[in-house]
Amino acid sequence: MKKVIWGFCLVLALLVWSGDASAGVLADRLSSFPNWDSKPTVAVARGDLVYPDWMAGNWNVASTLVDLAAPLAPNIVSPGFEGNRRYLQQPVLFKVRFQPEKNTGFILNNRNKLAQKIVADRTFNGFNIAKAYLGDRAVLSVKVDPTNPNRQITVLKGEKQLISIVTGRGTETPNPDRFVSTEISQQVFRGESDIYLNEVETTTAYRFVGGDENSDSASKRIEADQVTAIYLSPQDPDYFAARGRPVALYRYRLELVRA
Repeated sequence: MKKVIWGFCLVLALLVWSGDASAGVLADRLSSFPNWDSKPTVAVARGDLVYPDWMAGNWNVASTLVDLAAPLAPNIVSPGFEGNRRYLQQPVLFKVRFQPEKNTGFILNNRNKLAQKIVADRTFNGFNIAKAYLGDRAVLSVKVDPTNPNRQITVLKGEKQLISIVTGRGTETPNPDRFVSTEISQQVFRGESDIYLNEVETTTAYRFVGGDENSDSASKRIEADQVTAIYLSPQDPDYFAARGRPVALYRYRLELVRA
């Protein structure tokens, strides 16, 4: 179960006001894959991640692992890395939803228009992603802290829990049809007798590529390039040997089509 859980950790952060990073820094980071030597500089995560208004609605997602790397192998390899090779070029399908944030007013969006804040439906998305990777019977529930959208608990069969807390975040909007975000999360897997900790970075570049963004047309389509990096926690015996470098990198191609 440990190997399967870490494979699931990689994608959970996908559908998790932010501190804006300098223009181009996050996009350049994606283009430098797999040569990542440290975590990006981001602001402390406060509130929820706000997405562009063209991401609002229900989507069918195909997530495909297209590349992976273990930069510190063979000396340091994260649990489940080799097992995750089975996902290469194998699309994983699930549904997600982005919607106006509750109890908030309007903001000026990147097109200089008044619009509601669009955020992920974390409970809906997290539950669907968990089932897609772990199976219907393995996932009991996904709970989001009502006072903190950055804290999420996935309850699994056998009294197991995956706790994910977003601690840092940055965003870029290179142009009205592109959106880049990065989130740093602390993740804790509590098993029947053991606890595993690590830190996860998910950096994603979304691009609106088809359909009328102001309509509910089924032709609406979004593509994304996503990299998830796994870093060791200070509790890990190899933490100092890693020197802040990622121990595993996973690159995904995402395709979102209007449901």
